[in-house]
Amino acid sequence: MLVAALAIDSLGQGLFLPLSLVYFTELTPVPLALLGVLLSVANLITLPIPVWAGAMADRFGALPVVVAAQVMQAVGFFAYAWVSGPVGIFLAASLVALGVRFFWSAIFTAVADYADNSTSQRGTDTWYAISNGARTAGLAAGGLLTGVVVADGREAAYRAVAYGAAVCFALAAVLIAAFVRTGQPRRRPSTAPGPGYAALVRDRPFLGLVALNTVYALSSLMLGLALPTVVLSGIEGPSWLTASILAGNAILIAVLSAPVARRLAGRRRTRSLVGAAVLWSGWCALMATLVPGQLGWVIPVLLLATLLFTAAELTHAPVSNGLAASMAPVQARGRYLAVFQYSFTIASIASIAAPAFFGALFEVDHAAPWLALGLANAVTIAGLLLLEGRLPTHVLRDSAEQRTG
Repeated sequence: MLVAALAIDSLGQGLFLPLSLVYFTELTPVPLALLGVLLSVANLITLPIPVWAGAMADRFGALPVVVAAQVMQAVGFFAYAWVSGPVGIFLAASLVALGVRFFWSAIFTAVADYADNSTSQRGTDTWYAISNGARTAGLAAGGLLTGVVVADGREAAYRAVAYGAAVCFALAAVLIAAFVRTGQPRRRPSTAPGPGYAALVRDRPFLGLVALNTVYALSSLMLGLALPTVVLSGIEGPSWLTASILAGNAILIAVLSAPVARRLAGRRRTRSLVGAAVLWSGWCALMATLVPGQLGWVIPVLLLATLLFTAAELTHAPVSNGLAASMAPVQARGRYLAVFQYSFTIASIASIAAPAFFGALFEVDHAAPWLALGLANAVTIAGLLLLEGRLPTHVLRDSAEQRTG
């Protein structure tokens, strides 16, 4: 039921994701420049949330935090259908942004707790992979539905998308609250001694993992960010190629996440992440070879490169979260995994500047941005091997998969 709820949650995300600024530009008189400021500030004020969300997950359990986050998003998207002025837009957008940040700060703890108490023989990494596949399928389906619904451009269609997203988040919250259990929450008195953020800051191996993962998180964003520019300007290809490649990537992630995780079960997580870094480096190397005006060989190379990227994603997503969860003391898992999500937050912030950075390098030489990103991934390999030597044996492999495999 947890996986079904996550798929419905992601369907809601996918419904609204393609609209973003477009929704308010179509339905409100607020200028685009002001809208950009309002939505940016709404997201910026959520940056401290993971610190609080992690402590709440450790204190009360992760599921209540996840449910509250989904309720916030449901209310926020419902409000989207009614707000028309700057204040209303800011309040609704802030509520949605807070819900999103609380959700991502707690959901990985909830999945790890669920895996710990599940009667299934699947390990934590496999549960992360199944969840990732369900989320990817939900996002893709939501985006497709939105494209169909708003095709005629009527205001009612846009509002229907907001209502649909609100219903999805509300339904996901109900399903989790009513049917999902993760065992006894790890409660402890606030005055009791235990590992907190001060201990986390002193945990150098974990902070090293967060730093390394920031490179991987940024790499995972670059396909969607850079592919339109590569197709239209880098190889002068047809406009439909971008959508086709992104759709193929989403389908493969949705279908292959669990099988790949089972295939990797029992292997050292650090070596799996080294494999992901090698695959991303190979993807960058192939992307650096692309040139305009020679579609006969360029398109097959682009497709091969995308397969390498997809394989890296399939490897990285469950294994990195599984490694982070296993490095966390049980009573501080919420805080550790919330801080781990800062690697994705930093990558997302960097992705705001990435198009300008990518474009500047791309103008100098089409291969330059890919060589820079490939080099960054190659450097992380040494970091991972150093990290591996500082980790206990039980952290390196998914213990549940070892017992059953």
